[in-house]
Amino acid sequence: MTNQRRTFLKQAATLAGAFSAASLFNQLHAEEWKRAAKKIDHLDAIQAAQDEDYWNIIQSAYTVNPNIINLNNGGVSPSPLVVQQAVARFNDLSNEGPSYFMWRILDQGREPLREKLALLAGTLPDEIAVNRNATEALNTIIYGLPLKKDDEVIGTKQDYPHMIQAYRQRQMREGIVYKQLSFDFPIEDDEQIVKAYEAAITSKTKLLHVTHMINWVGQTMPVRKICDIAHAKGIEVIVDGAHSFGLLDFKIPDLHCDYFGTSLHKFLSAPIGSGMLWIKKEKIENVLPLLCDDNPKGPDIRKFENIGTRSFPIEQGIGEAVNFHEAIGSKRKEERIRYLKNYWASKVKEIPKVKLHTSLKPEYSCAICGVSIDGMTPGELDNALFNKYKIHTVGIVWENISAVRVTPHVYTKIADMDKLVRAIEEIAATKK
Repeated sequence: MTNQRRTFLKQAATLAGAFSAASLFNQLHAEEWKRAAKKIDHLDAIQAAQDEDYWNIIQSAYTVNPNIINLNNGGVSPSPLVVQQAVARFNDLSNEGPSYFMWRILDQGREPLREKLALLAGTLPDEIAVNRNATEALNTIIYGLPLKKDDEVIGTKQDYPHMIQAYRQRQMREGIVYKQLSFDFPIEDDEQIVKAYEAAITSKTKLLHVTHMINWVGQTMPVRKICDIAHAKGIEVIVDGAHSFGLLDFKIPDLHCDYFGTSLHKFLSAPIGSGMLWIKKEKIENVLPLLCDDNPKGPDIRKFENIGTRSFPIEQGIGEAVNFHEAIGSKRKEERIRYLKNYWASKVKEIPKVKLHTSLKPEYSCAICGVSIDGMTPGELDNALFNKYKIHTVGIVWENISAVRVTPHVYTKIADMDKLVRAIEEIAATKK
């Protein structure tokens, strides 16, 4: 085969990439996963969540370190091997001739990716921008909205710090009024939360900021109900979906929000450093991009993607992560991760001195659960879990929250959960 022919075939395969029948996922997993899925097709998602034979196949697709039990997937999740391979393959190709393969070949993959993400999100492709994480997506909206002096924004003290800081910077620079509610989680009453937002609204309120799933302890917020009361008063809503997208089985329009930002490297298991921005189509022209564009007031969602040189291999990796996710199924995945969380949490809640900081009811939580032991700081418990048991979690001390955050994922094994339960039981027993 001539070098010219090899180059042609390589370019043809590249153009298809993650967005064709020749995707890496289809090559490596499709047939095996179809056979496995057939064996549980008669089960509903909750029943399928407990079929360990099926989930063993999913688990084997990851390359996690067997010497560490990683239960901090709320921070960042590992990518399955097929996603890693896609990034590596296209990174190698990029380095064969960066400006050619990046700008003339791989750059053509973003539109198929946009369509793929839009299908997963239940939106129009022209409402989706691809970026690097939830902070970039949400800061783009926060800084881009035409707020002026004395306009009010309502958020909470339990929102993510980067969003809080962004509003405070606008307050410092432009004189907007940033108000924060505070909640004591867990809360198992939607109306308590909705009424708190509603009571804070005044004639000057222009925007509500709502975190779909509170990152500290995993509380699921009643986003749609909050959006509906806001819209009834002519107020817009930004939703931070960093921990909900790729985990909960929903479509963005279901939330009734105006703006949405998420990280894709959490529960979607996309490459580290990938995210997504959604803006309702008719509102795009009202938001200025965070970085420069030749038509900053235009209606094209792509104006939010002008970050200069980017990692095109990551975009191919996102496509493979979506393939991976869809092969499992959104509802089946949600129920599996909730099952893992409830599996360990329901066992430790009866242990003396142990306290849960998260509801176990499905409408109020899914993956993330906070836990504490009387007489220990979160840092002390986090260290004890890792130093003796090699269980990696994260200690949380933020506002009125003091707990260790535990977050499993689809690759987490039941044996890992059993070890966590034993560890908490043994650690709690040492406290008098």
